[in-house]
Amino acid sequence: MIYTIEFTSKAERQFKKLPEQLQKKLTPKLDALAKTPRPSGIKKLEGGEDLYRIHIGDYCFIYQIQDDQLILLVIKIGDRKEIYKK
Repeated sequence: MIYTIEFTSKAERQFKKLPEQLQKKLTPKLDALAKTPRPSGIKKLEGGEDLYRIHIGDYCFIYQIQDDQLILLVIKIGDRKEIYKK
């Protein structure tokens, strides 16, 4: 099954702020998540929202998998060093 990748408005803004070259590099890796939303290397984050984290290069994507609707919702995108700061 292939999941649909959706972005929250915040995640979409964060993605668009990245340099275009980096967006092109990250897009195929995001597309791969649509086929395999739980690849090796992901970590389920603690809490009740079923959030997952994957590192792609120096960037971290936090996302939610909605299996019942086949949606992978990207919630936050950022540098690995900055992603968890509020």
